[in-house]
Amino acid sequence: MNRPSKRTPDEMRPVSLERGVAKHAEGSCLIKFGDTHVLCTASLEERVPPWLRGQNRGWVTAEYGMLPRATHDRMRRESSAGKQSGRTQEIQRLIGRSLRAVVDLGALGERQITVDCDVIQADGGTRTASITGAWVALHDCLKWMEARDMVKTDKVLKDHIAAISCGIYEGTPVADLDYVEDSSADTDANFVMTGKGGIVEIQGTAEGEPFSEEELGQLMGLAKQSISKLVELQKLTVL
Repeated sequence: MNRPSKRTPDEMRPVSLERGVAKHAEGSCLIKFGDTHVLCTASLEERVPPWLRGQNRGWVTAEYGMLPRATHDRMRRESSAGKQSGRTQEIQRLIGRSLRAVVDLGALGERQITVDCDVIQADGGTRTASITGAWVALHDCLKWMEARDMVKTDKVLKDHIAAISCGIYEGTPVADLDYVEDSSADTDANFVMTGKGGIVEIQGTAEGEPFSEEELGQLMGLAKQSISKLVELQKLTVL
């Protein structure tokens, strides 16, 4: 089996994390998974959703979007259509759930952090790149708060969170699908895991033939290996 990218089955695309790229945001990160580039910004608000008021806990949420020329052909802005697509809503809920899995909302106080993930360029894996970069933006937002005696970062942020796509391409389990592989994969799956190896979410779909439990185990093995590398990169980035 030859991947179009010439990578080995367990080889990720080159990954980079660049902090502090947005002047006005309390935390920001530009993440690149090969040719997939996502700008993640974390914004602090001294308020919580109405249904959380008076509960002495905060909230972390996310919004996701793709710029019109993130793809080969120009996409219409969702704002001009008057509503978000189901795909967009699904992805931003996934990012929010993933971040909240490693946040102590009680330690955050009655504040909300919104992480915006804007896809500048898409080549597969935009949701997994968004989650991985969003963690860095969130971390830096909490560090901004800590510098102002608002929180203790290590009290709010319990662990790392990162994500990777894996799939079965031409009968072989592979890690980190780019668009060419993703569009023709037999099975496509996204894994979200913590730094300690806890599973937050698995999304897996057979695009053609159903996949076996053994194949799922192989994909899980690739995901654990890849996410471990992403977490180490996060640690190096926020030193």
